[in-house]
Amino acid sequence: MSRLVELLADVVEPGQLLVDDAVPEEFGHDETLGVVPVSPAAVVLPTTTAEVAEILRLAHEHRVPVIARGSGTGLSGAAVPTPGSLLVSFAKMDRILEIDTENHVAVVQPGVTLEQLDHRVAPLGLVYPVFPGENSASIGGNVATNAGGMRAVKYGVTRHQVLGLEVVLPGGEVIRTGGKFVKSSSGYDLTQLVVGSEGTLGLVTEATVRLYPRLEHAATVLVPFATLEAITRAVPRVLERDLGARVLEYLDAATLMAITANVDVELGVPEDVRRFASAYLIAVLESSHEDRLEADTATLAELLGSLGAIDVYVLSSGAAAELIVARERAFFVAKAAGANELIDVVVPRSAMHAYLADVAAVAEKFGSYIGGCGHVGDGNVHLSVFQPDPERCEQTVRSVLELGVGHGGAISGEHGIGTAKKRHLAALEDPAKVALMRRIKAAFDPRGILGPGRIFDPTP
Repeated sequence: MSRLVELLADVVEPGQLLVDDAVPEEFGHDETLGVVPVSPAAVVLPTTTAEVAEILRLAHEHRVPVIARGSGTGLSGAAVPTPGSLLVSFAKMDRILEIDTENHVAVVQPGVTLEQLDHRVAPLGLVYPVFPGENSASIGGNVATNAGGMRAVKYGVTRHQVLGLEVVLPGGEVIRTGGKFVKSSSGYDLTQLVVGSEGTLGLVTEATVRLYPRLEHAATVLVPFATLEAITRAVPRVLERDLGARVLEYLDAATLMAITANVDVELGVPEDVRRFASAYLIAVLESSHEDRLEADTATLAELLGSLGAIDVYVLSSGAAAELIVARERAFFVAKAAGANELIDVVVPRSAMHAYLADVAAVAEKFGSYIGGCGHVGDGNVHLSVFQPDPERCEQTVRSVLELGVGHGGAISGEHGIGTAKKRHLAALEDPAKVALMRRIKAAFDPRGILGPGRIFDPTP
């Protein structure tokens, strides 16, 4: 490492290379619950693709492990360094290179945040639709984890928005995948292989992403139900009606109470309704025409009433905005309340009610409290596990994940595997698939320098 640091000093400017005590504490962790911070041996902050290529060439030559970092908002430990590693932070690669209004794409460096991009495209009447709940998250980090969010029910997740990438491979080679086009049948789809690979195959230095028309009119509806099962059974009927649903979220009553108290928002739900409601549906409809939106909102209210809703509340724009912000901060509310684990299982939408019933039985079995919310429109469940006993917490988490796989789902819907869930992937995933992933990793990164210990343990 000492020799590598000497060589890196000739690659980047002095302020772009931090060593030992000069490395800020924040580079030692991300937002994963229970993560143990690890200080890297050095941090390098490149500004160009050429710098990244030379950094990786040198790291490959000297067999030094490299960990990629975006904004550090991840929830799986993927950005946590290993001892003696080189951390590559993309904080200085934060340029929006192009907004192409003809092709409806943006070309950005990986350090561009969702907030930056939104501010740039909003005046143009456009939107990048991935909003995973933290606007300070970077595009590069979203690409690495295939981030989703509340709007996935309408627009899909990150992999549906990425059309092309510039990627630096471990030896320093630079490749381009995809482009400003929406389909290709020209060999393996390397773009989609890199999306979700958590910095283990190559480092993304540029992304070409889709933009969409920003619809002017939106309505937010809060709908209490007596049971969560009633919500999960109602959602398919809502989607069948093509009402322009941008968001379909469920929250159990305790979670709604906690997150709204955190932002001090009053939703106008009477006490007698709150006593009977065990879960709530949040629906956001959007349209380019105000009269169409009003008609769709009325149709939604009538439909949900026929499907067992206790009542339907159309929120004011101020309350609606505060509720969405509160929902996006649900993780931090759970963290402040002392949650021990966070789970983001995804199951088929039709299996969600049965899965959550089984989760309740697991919580009772192990004496744990499990609460949360989720993207009910696409089957992604976010659960906070409160169980201070480490052994019982591990048993609870493993059982909940195993149930998700058993219901036809996967152990992570959008946060990724990282270091936090790799033991569960090893236990619950098909060994043949994991072996294939290892071979793909070896093809991209034969010396295993990129993100060692992410997704699975390194091959000896």
